[in-house]
Amino acid sequence: MISRRPLLAAPMLGFTGQAHAQAPITLSLATATPGGGFPAYGAAFAAAVHAADPTLTIEPRNTAGSLENVNLLAEGRVDLGLVAGETATAAMAAGRGVTLLFAMYAQPGLFGLRGDNPIRSITELRGQRVAWGARGSGFVVLARQVMTGLGLDMERDFHGVLLDRAGDGPAMVMDGRVAALWGGGAGWPGFVTLARGPQGLRFVAPDAIERARILAADPALRPMALPAGSYPGQAEAVDSVGTWSLVLARPGLEEEVGYRLAAALHKARGDLGQRLAQASETTAENTASAVTDPALIQPGVRRFLRGLGLLG
Repeated sequence: MISRRPLLAAPMLGFTGQAHAQAPITLSLATATPGGGFPAYGAAFAAAVHAADPTLTIEPRNTAGSLENVNLLAEGRVDLGLVAGETATAAMAAGRGVTLLFAMYAQPGLFGLRGDNPIRSITELRGQRVAWGARGSGFVVLARQVMTGLGLDMERDFHGVLLDRAGDGPAMVMDGRVAALWGGGAGWPGFVTLARGPQGLRFVAPDAIERARILAADPALRPMALPAGSYPGQAEAVDSVGTWSLVLARPGLEEEVGYRLAAALHKARGDLGQRLAQASETTAENTASAVTDPALIQPGVRRFLRGLGLLG
């Protein structure tokens, strides 16, 4: 939680100006298990925000992932939390008081395999050992949405493995303990490790017919593509389906704190993308379009976005 909650010494000015005598604030940020995408994003996010505004300090902490993060936020035990896809939208819709701080990045769901694995389709993966991700991770929720849309059951149709740490998955693929690792998005640490392995990385994703079935079954999912060149040796884009991951704020996070964070992040947007490739999608524009109801956006962030002309 916020370790220091001083009153602001002066009112905030416009996003191009500077506030005078801003009091230092420290915020806690719930991420996920070591080795996954959320801790990598959390570290980049904290560093970029502090570089843009040294009065703001963000302290990432490892957790079990999206599901735990929602509970920590709702109970006021952390200030900010990284939450994936449907877990994030459900949390905001549930009336627990959590609000949208920023859009993080799109996460198209994909299976990562060793480059020498002959499997080429989800159908061929049936009956195989698959690492779905860390327990409590939003990736596991996304996997269930995708598999359900295909009429498959994660437990009956696969020999599924839930990880204690997201970082354990790549080694299991490389040494053959599992055939595939479920994950997604550009620069995801698990896929980066596989791509650098001796056999390289190859993706399996839903084909066009499968994507249509998934999207028809679950309107919360969206068509998404992994851009070409997102990983070493990936020459072509990979089409799939997925959701946006979001940075959420605890109930009652002060409006001025949200505004200061939004201003710092907007200033740091180039730096953030340099620190972590997929974080280049953390923009004011993506945040403004991440929800259909602006009331779900943290009040200070909402005010900042209106100042940019991105909200009515």
